[in-house]
Amino acid sequence: MGAGHDHGRSHAPAGGTATAAYVGTLRVALSITLTVMVVEIVGGILADSLALVADAAHMATDGLGLGMALLAIHFANRPATGNRTFGYARAEILAALANCLLLLGVGGYVLYEAIQRFVTPAGTEGGLTIVFGAIGLVANMISLTLLMRGQKESLNVRGAFLEVAADALGSLAVIVSAVVILTTGWEAADPIASLVIGLMIVPRTVKLLRETLDVLLESAPKDVDMVEVRAHILALDGVEDVHDLHAWTITSGMPVLSAHVVVRSDVLSAIGHEKMLHELQNCLGDHFDVEHCTFQLEPSGHAEHEARLCH
Repeated sequence: MGAGHDHGRSHAPAGGTATAAYVGTLRVALSITLTVMVVEIVGGILADSLALVADAAHMATDGLGLGMALLAIHFANRPATGNRTFGYARAEILAALANCLLLLGVGGYVLYEAIQRFVTPAGTEGGLTIVFGAIGLVANMISLTLLMRGQKESLNVRGAFLEVAADALGSLAVIVSAVVILTTGWEAADPIASLVIGLMIVPRTVKLLRETLDVLLESAPKDVDMVEVRAHILALDGVEDVHDLHAWTITSGMPVLSAHVVVRSDVLSAIGHEKMLHELQNCLGDHFDVEHCTFQLEPSGHAEHEARLCH
């Protein structure tokens, strides 16, 4: 027997995933990113600034990442089918994973190029670098503001948010290095800024990658303590045991839980299956952030007769 239960928290909207509410925001962020990318490429070439070109390259991957996020939303919100009972909701998590790989690749490339600049220094035009860096910083701050709310609800949007955040910090590093070059003539400031940009990308990407892999490996949602869940179920009157207890996340904003609950036969006879299900739903709904709960009610001794594959 199964039943769904919504606790009134911020979950996926009806007919879509949590990320679907931010399609318009992602489109605006994509437009800003692509525009600034072109501006910074031109500026980097004119000013011969590796830091500016590195930031533009990072924005190029951001644009690709945002594009993948939008494409993933399109697939994730397609209806479920007989063979794909959860539809394509995991497409958003796969997009987040692809974003992680892109970010790690860009971070590695920027670090490599920065080291090369130490070996073979190049003259950088500080004034132009400041102008183009400032344009990038303003644009990134606008995108960050747009994505701020969505990154709390969706791994897909969080991937985009972290990319733009790294861009904003990168633009700031570009401006600082250009000011140093203008005021002191120290050309090493440009590759040092590039190193800073690369080092800022990696830790955030690793954190997002870990969260993404947790979803793909069907770990329990980070806000759901399985020990407490088990304790709450066992505390209900008539419940003798709970087994095959699982909780996982289909995609951002869609956590689910299933369990086999052993109930004393006299309790089931007295209150009925439906009332017991309602008590289980209310128990978990009041304390845990789970989108959908499925329970199998079993009389004492039933677990011994289940097929091995059911365990």
